[in-house]
Amino acid sequence: MLSSFPDLESFRPLWLQLASVATWLSLILLIAWGVNYLAKDDPEIVRKIVHIGTGNVIMLAWWLNIPASVGITASILASAITLLSYLFPILPGINSVGRKSFGTFFYSVSIGVLLAWFWYLQQPQYAALGVLIMAWGDGLAALIGQRFGKHHYKVFGVQKSWEGSLTMTIVSYIICSLIFLGVQGNIWQTWVVSLIVALVATGLETVSLLGVDNLTVPLGSAALAFFLVQLMVNS
Repeated sequence: MLSSFPDLESFRPLWLQLASVATWLSLILLIAWGVNYLAKDDPEIVRKIVHIGTGNVIMLAWWLNIPASVGITASILASAITLLSYLFPILPGINSVGRKSFGTFFYSVSIGVLLAWFWYLQQPQYAALGVLIMAWGDGLAALIGQRFGKHHYKVFGVQKSWEGSLTMTIVSYIICSLIFLGVQGNIWQTWVVSLIVALVATGLETVSLLGVDNLTVPLGSAALAFFLVQLMVNS
């Protein structure tokens, strides 16, 4: 079994772990509030700040060795709140009432599924990989595509840009490479697996009907990376 980095088997009290996560999330919400106040005409920036910022919680969960039960419980609560937010203005600026996307809900669900799956296998790096690809890859792809995308294409009626898709591929590749470098080192499988996962993640991101990519990208990326490593490295 591959060792995951960093290997922190320290006995940190649970309250300190939760306080660290709460502090990070509070900081993200504070930044989002400030940006929303300064750029009220561009709510998409606020959504992406929250999208990217909250995704990094998976790294805190990994580094601090937070129990899976805590993360799964938080995921269930977040999923319930986001569902209600589609009916009531609980999360203004993140979800809009009647908004035809369940992306925020799928995002919460995917984090809970990845925690349950890979914490149980003691392979948290794959959960981190899936969530970070969704957070940074999809988040930056949307921002770049909306602001600098000049070459468009459509998939199932959804318009995308080649600039945004290229951003998704590059960011996903960087995330995979950095995680695998820390876990399995500088071997050829690190670069090959990272490239395959990045390309597949980009393909999954192009199919974003109703925000389903917030489910398919993290789960698909993590599952593919896991099975490819078992096939190429551990066989």
